[in-house]
Amino acid sequence: MTKRNIIKINEDKCNGCGECVLSCAEGAIRIVNGKAKLISEKYCDGLGACLSECPMGAITIEERNAEEFSENLVEEHLTEIKADAVPWKQEHNRKSELSNWPVKLNLVNPQAPYFKDADLVVAADCVPASFGNFHNDFLKQKTLVMGCPKFDDIQYYTRKLTEIFKNSGVKSITIARMEVPCCAGLTRLVERALEASGKNIPLSENIITIKGEKNDLI
Repeated sequence: MTKRNIIKINEDKCNGCGECVLSCAEGAIRIVNGKAKLISEKYCDGLGACLSECPMGAITIEERNAEEFSENLVEEHLTEIKADAVPWKQEHNRKSELSNWPVKLNLVNPQAPYFKDADLVVAADCVPASFGNFHNDFLKQKTLVMGCPKFDDIQYYTRKLTEIFKNSGVKSITIARMEVPCCAGLTRLVERALEASGKNIPLSENIITIKGEKNDLI
């Protein structure tokens, strides 16, 4: 321990905005439970670059006994932060897996080449907005069609799917629908279309909860 300058954070004034975290080149500050925290005295050089960035005036410099600042530990700490950030960046920069267009059932052509020998996903309109991992879990190397069983023309959709199943050599069908009762109509229309086509195509159903969780049923 040595007597030196080091930051002091007044939690009563802190609003958790995170501006200090961004301004600290040493990564010494973190937001914990909505408040800025000095995570280690060894990471703080006491120069106070964060002071001017705090809109609430919650950070000051005080002279007190504290652990010595360590450039080596800061370097190791920053390396760990960068390593932890890589999966986050990969997650948030994930590319689209969509392979066909259009995707709305009332717009697709049943004779379109992307239906030939396809693994077909039939999704309710609300699913991509509710299930954050939709592209990764459902669309890789698959063909997508979408519709709403409550507001769209179900008979028209049944006829169109029947034609697709009958003539395109679809290899598998994956239903992705919401847990709300009205969305069950999507499963029924796919089953009717499959029966009308006379084909025996493997069928699976996935229900997405209103909390964005996936349940595999069949």
